[in-house]
Amino acid sequence: MTPHGHPEIASDWVVRFAAAVPSDDAVLDLACGTGRHCRFFLERGHPVTGVDRYSAGVADLLGREGFTLIEADLESGGDWPLGTREFAAVVVTNYLFRPILPHIVGAVSEGGVLIYETFAEGNARFGRPRNPDFLLRPGELLSAVDGALAVIAYEHGEVARPAPALVQRICACRGSGYSAARRLDGGA
Repeated sequence: MTPHGHPEIASDWVVRFAAAVPSDDAVLDLACGTGRHCRFFLERGHPVTGVDRYSAGVADLLGREGFTLIEADLESGGDWPLGTREFAAVVVTNYLFRPILPHIVGAVSEGGVLIYETFAEGNARFGRPRNPDFLLRPGELLSAVDGALAVIAYEHGEVARPAPALVQRICACRGSGYSAARRLDGGA
């Protein structure tokens, strides 16, 4: 359990690249579910906007200073619920709906980062998800950011934690990759 009584902790990938997020700047947690990354970034002093179809997973955060929830079904075919808003970090984990990938990339502000991690083709041998609609093809995240964001790190392979899975993950920034990379290594 986390200090908030929540059983989930932030993804190792998200924790690894959290330092690339400019201090105190806004974070978007897309398909936030139980809010594990909302909580993580709130504790780091960031204002956080969570987007999810249901509010139950973050009910304890409603009304908390710095937290905004947008209840939206991202797969309904409606308008992108964030309009032209941009964020210093856009965090997506364990979620894939290909039609909104351009919106996700577009929501990263100048100097901001995309931290994305989800399941990849071949994950069926470990369990769910098995449906190809929810599994990234090889290099798909690289293609999604190509020409728009600079890649800081990319991985495609097996992980053991929090459970065995085949994942693809990326950390990419808008503008000079140098500024985000310097934040990661403690540079000015």
